[in-house]
Amino acid sequence: MVERKLLVLFGSQTGTAQDVAERIGREGIRRHFTCRVMPFDSYTIADLIHEPLVVFVCSTTGQGEPPDNMTKFWRFIFRRNLPAASLSLMDCGVLGLGDSSYPKFNFVAKKLSKRLIQLGSNGLLPVGLGDDQHDLGPDAVIDPWIKEFWEQAFRIYPLPPGLSVLGDDVILPSKYSFQFEDDAANGVSVGPCDTNRRIRCPPSQLHPFPALMISNGRVTDESHFQDVRLITFDITGSGIEYSAGDVAMIEPRNSLDSVEQFCQLLCLDPSKKFLLKPNDSVTPLPARLPQPCTLQYLVERYLDINSVPRRSFFDLLSYFSPDEMEQEKLKEFSSAEGQEELYSYCNRLRRTTLEILFDFPLTTAAIPPDYLFDLIPEIRPRAFSIASSQLAHSSQIQILMAVVRYKTKLKKPRCGLCSSWLASQKPQQSDVYVPLWVKKGVLQFPTDTETPVIMVGPGTGVAPFRAEIQERVAEGKKDSYLFFGCRGKSKDFFCREEWEELNRKGFLTLFTAFSRDQEHKIYVQHRIKENGPLIWDLIQKKKAYFYIAGNAKMMPAQVTDSLKAIFQSEGGLSDPESEHLLVELERCRRFQTETWS
Repeated sequence: MVERKLLVLFGSQTGTAQDVAERIGREGIRRHFTCRVMPFDSYTIADLIHEPLVVFVCSTTGQGEPPDNMTKFWRFIFRRNLPAASLSLMDCGVLGLGDSSYPKFNFVAKKLSKRLIQLGSNGLLPVGLGDDQHDLGPDAVIDPWIKEFWEQAFRIYPLPPGLSVLGDDVILPSKYSFQFEDDAANGVSVGPCDTNRRIRCPPSQLHPFPALMISNGRVTDESHFQDVRLITFDITGSGIEYSAGDVAMIEPRNSLDSVEQFCQLLCLDPSKKFLLKPNDSVTPLPARLPQPCTLQYLVERYLDINSVPRRSFFDLLSYFSPDEMEQEKLKEFSSAEGQEELYSYCNRLRRTTLEILFDFPLTTAAIPPDYLFDLIPEIRPRAFSIASSQLAHSSQIQILMAVVRYKTKLKKPRCGLCSSWLASQKPQQSDVYVPLWVKKGVLQFPTDTETPVIMVGPGTGVAPFRAEIQERVAEGKKDSYLFFGCRGKSKDFFCREEWEELNRKGFLTLFTAFSRDQEHKIYVQHRIKENGPLIWDLIQKKKAYFYIAGNAKMMPAQVTDSLKAIFQSEGGLSDPESEHLLVELERCRRFQTETWS
């Protein structure tokens, strides 16, 4: 008899791939498969040769990079010494999640699919390429792909005699059970990140360093529409070492108001302590939660109650509803046919989980605590390009952070969880400790002291370049060229005095583009074109490195077009030749970008 085991591995940066993987796992349980769902890097890769059926769900980050929880697997699977037939016993499917506005759309899924075939696996269906840019989002590809996967899987792994697929009316068991302690008066362990700054191991997501916030200053004019902060953290005693281009990972928290509202809605006592028990042998305990734990700690530091929920949230929520009308609406939102209405209600307005729980009060009051981990994802750390050099500030990390706040048709403005939490902290009034750690960034700068660097960083995209410029100044390097853009010279010219002083001293050549200070808009791509002879000379004769950092929407493509136009106007290259030169520069890391949406 064919063994009916299903392994679902996911590589997820923002949680979408994990949500899809868990959906496939739930559907596998309904089809009587023995299922395991886990991140790539939590799986013992050598066991892959024994797996009969595997689904790989992977997102693509940055410029074609695998997610953080997939990096070890990624390096292993592309080892040249792996035998060509090592995965010949495996049936599999690869489902990718990406954004077609990026040049390397779903690069990870495409490359992994080809590699699995090279290693002898049997692909049950073509690689699925979910696209955030589709009118219906990635579900437009995910839904039909999953349906076809089950059709193909059932050909090889049919249902055992006497069994049928569990219907949608059957609720599956929760991941965990809560065991509440009667005595909530005893102290609860503070958790993996307290204010003890003695380091027992290198700071990481499981063991972040409680960095003391030293300053939290606004660097935009008070009349400017956007609040941007330069925040400084003390990392004395952390053992953290970083270079220009590296990234600070910060673990945010829900506000106390949000925690109180959530607990009231679900009739939970925030001071109540609990132990968590997995309901099966393959589900690990959440690594970041202390045992025992209070509900206050769980809601404040772990459950992402202010995120925009995914479709699976509405599906599970519908099972708890004692009210026919609420249940009907929740079922509609979770159906394939109801996705346009769900988008209008939830995604377009950026309605949060907490707000939706308010909209369905009868259902919310009936939610069993055991299902909190199934309903609400874990708060994800936020990444910030480090805006300081350790050579200049040996015991500090600085970040340049735009406070996310915008309006939709909802009365309450939408606020970014991490930026709002950090902005609300007042280090001058009391000690503020922020859990953080550092990881390597995408941008890599030349070590040669003679190599010029051209940096294009409008807005907060300038952060990694501030780190690099400080580093080069500390090492006595010159030949740093910065193209900085913002709306107005008097409104959002970050670090103006610092740039202008370095420009006067000859450490920096500064080019500015203030888009709203004149009738016609001027952007960094215009300043690039205006300085074509200089840029061509730097790249062609002095072997300069060229960097772009900032919002992924239009700027990177427009700057790249300006650069190719310079190759043609100053270097006499044809359009195909200029494209080839750009590819060659990218291949040897002399052209690098770091963008975000």
